[in-house]
Amino acid sequence: MEIQLQVIGAALRAVAEEMGAVLVRSAFSANIKERRDCSTALFDERGRMVVQAEHIPVHLGAMPEAVAAVRARDPQPGELYVLNDPYTGGTHLPDITIVSRVPCGFAVSRAHHADVGGMEPASLPAESRELYQEGVIIPPVRLDDEVLTLLLANMRNPDERRGDLRAQIAAHGLAERRLEELVARRGGETVTAAMDELFRYSERVVRAAIAALPDGRYEAADVLEPLEGSLEIRAAVTIAGDEVEIDFTGTSPQHEGNLNCPPAVTRSACYFVVRCLTAPDLPSSGGAYSPVTIHAPEGSLVNARPPAAVVAGNTETSSRIVDVVFAAFGQAIQVPAQGQGTMNNVTFGNRRFTYYETIAGGQGACPASDGPSAVHVAMSNTLNTPVEALELSYPLRVERYSLRPCSGGAGRHRGGDGVIRELRVLEDCRLSLLSERRSRGPAGAAGGEPGAPGRTLLNGEELPAKATRQLRAGDLLRVETPGGGGFGRPG
Repeated sequence: MEIQLQVIGAALRAVAEEMGAVLVRSAFSANIKERRDCSTALFDERGRMVVQAEHIPVHLGAMPEAVAAVRARDPQPGELYVLNDPYTGGTHLPDITIVSRVPCGFAVSRAHHADVGGMEPASLPAESRELYQEGVIIPPVRLDDEVLTLLLANMRNPDERRGDLRAQIAAHGLAERRLEELVARRGGETVTAAMDELFRYSERVVRAAIAALPDGRYEAADVLEPLEGSLEIRAAVTIAGDEVEIDFTGTSPQHEGNLNCPPAVTRSACYFVVRCLTAPDLPSSGGAYSPVTIHAPEGSLVNARPPAAVVAGNTETSSRIVDVVFAAFGQAIQVPAQGQGTMNNVTFGNRRFTYYETIAGGQGACPASDGPSAVHVAMSNTLNTPVEALELSYPLRVERYSLRPCSGGAGRHRGGDGVIRELRVLEDCRLSLLSERRSRGPAGAAGGEPGAPGRTLLNGEELPAKATRQLRAGDLLRVETPGGGGFGRPG
């Protein structure tokens, strides 16, 4: 039985990974094809995540709510459902989720599309105040040709959007075929039983790891950088036996900007931290989340009410939630120093093209090693866009892409360095910037020094952390990303 479970588990994980490979290789946009800003997973008939490909943490932890929203519509075999509404299982509007009924459960894909409409090209406006300004809102709805036509009519560069959506659809066709083959070989009841045991096994492993942590209540806080003022995130982590409770009471209320988090994103960030600190090498399954209870006061920054804008909550606030929860756990056990704590979101676009990327930075040092430099970490986990692919497809030229020397914090182990990326626009377009860690750098740990804050300059003039600008052909954007914090006292 144990051998059969391992074989079926490996087969299910292979299906999720192959879904991701089909999506990436079939996609049109650089954001999916090159940066791999997408995720895939399989769920059982009860809507529980069974396996996931090793993709984007902020996508994957939020998927169960999307599946629950689709299950409520009673989907039939062969039907595809699409959604992006952050208040019914989505993350932010550019992340479009497709859910399909497959043998023994559901297949799910989520991909960040380079535009879904809204007030600014690429759908990451720095100054949005309502969800409606960030793009077309898609509740869980059956995806057919008429719905696809309606969606594309509300998005810029519809041919690229159509190509990316069809790539997602192709991934679901692959999942259906592979699950049919697996059921034909092993039998439906056996596959269903294996799914249940995989879920329970991951729960047992994580509970055992939590039980080894010291019981107690541990608190931490940190701030975000909105357009005006500051916002605070507070977290109290309570470890009791083999369970963890994370309480965000005291966190700032939701605000008029777009740093608000829907609850699915908050849960996803918490799950990521717990997985990192308990069983990071465990094949991912929803059972790993069962020992974690999250309390996020309704109407707060980490559990916003509609129609609050959320586009930066998914990228920037999720990163800060990770920092705060790690810091709280750090009072009980050793944790790494803070990484860059931002995705450095940059978008360019006009009526002809839309382009989106996040930019790597320094990771925090660990108790036993320096932090890695120039990496996408925490809730991102994407690749960079290769210079050749970027310049071939878009009216942009990369004039510099290098490490940012000495940006990592000093310490017994030094934080990783950020990067410098300079992009010159070759035609008039709009720029939107959503970033963090511009006023102060990522904190060190155990006496280590903080990493250098990030900077963004347009033609030599420094921009705030969140900004939207009209660019002219020839303008030069320079992004200097934060370095990671150091660990231990220098020397």
